[in-house]
Amino acid sequence: MLAALVAGIVSSSAYAFTASNVVVASNAGSGSQSISGYTATNVSYTLDTTDPQNIDAVAFSLSPTATSTVKVQLVVGGPWYSCGNSGGSVTCATTAPQATAATANQLTVVASQ
Repeated sequence: MLAALVAGIVSSSAYAFTASNVVVASNAGSGSQSISGYTATNVSYTLDTTDPQNIDAVAFSLSPTATSTVKVQLVVGGPWYSCGNSGGSVTCATTAPQATAATANQLTVVASQ
């Protein structure tokens, strides 16, 4: 009888010291979306009026027009120039550092939404 009483006390004490866990609902997932590019057309370069070996700006039309960042590069591995974009009409000053016609070997355009 004493053993049954001790077993009852131990089993009820063990239950009293157990903790409960609460797990809230959570989400996990994966998704993908295609990435489409932009089309640059009507590219034009503005040469410096004093020294026409220097390229002072590049301008072009960009489609689609909904972009927040546009940058260009005129030399492989060269500096990136920030551009202004107004409704798909993009203008990029290329004077800091000064771009030159002699070193310009490509036009790379990077744009993002």
